[in-house]
Amino acid sequence: MIGIVPTDEALRMARDSGLDLVEVSPNERPPVCRIMDYGKHKYDQSKKLKQKHHEQRIKEVRLRPKTDPHDKEIKLKRARTFLEHGDRVQFTMLFRGRERFHKELGLDIFDEIVKELEEIAKLDRPAKALGRRMTMVLAPIKAASPQGKSQPKAKGSSQSKTPKPSVASNQPNQPPPPQAVEPSGDRSSQPD
Repeated sequence: MIGIVPTDEALRMARDSGLDLVEVSPNERPPVCRIMDYGKHKYDQSKKLKQKHHEQRIKEVRLRPKTDPHDKEIKLKRARTFLEHGDRVQFTMLFRGRERFHKELGLDIFDEIVKELEEIAKLDRPAKALGRRMTMVLAPIKAASPQGKSQPKAKGSSQSKTPKPSVASNQPNQPPPPQAVEPSGDRSSQPD
């Protein structure tokens, strides 16, 4: 806090220190300026913006057809935490030796995994065999945000005119509400 300084003197002070004179609040009288490295300031702002948005990553969980049921439960629990965090999960089934000829075992295990995680994940990429590997990708149904808020902040005058949707309509995979019901009666008397 230096106080009120003439513009020429503030520019000279910034030039002497090797920094920039940045106008922070132009609407104030007198305008508020700061001596800082403007490039570094812009870089820090861009880094903060990138940190606010959760970047979805693909996490991998590896299995084998002979994976013990308890080990499979542990791997499913780990996949559940990835999905709840908002990341996609790629399940990779590794086949060795004679297991390569029984890929239906891998498909059965993948079907069980999809059924186990269906309340928090949807199938993003179905099971696909490539050589000794079979892969499948699950994506979270509702992406988690870093602040814990899952609803977007879109409030304004346009939303005040429209009625709020019910909670049931926001649920995924729910059928739409019925529109109109045809009157019951003898259909043979109606013209075609």
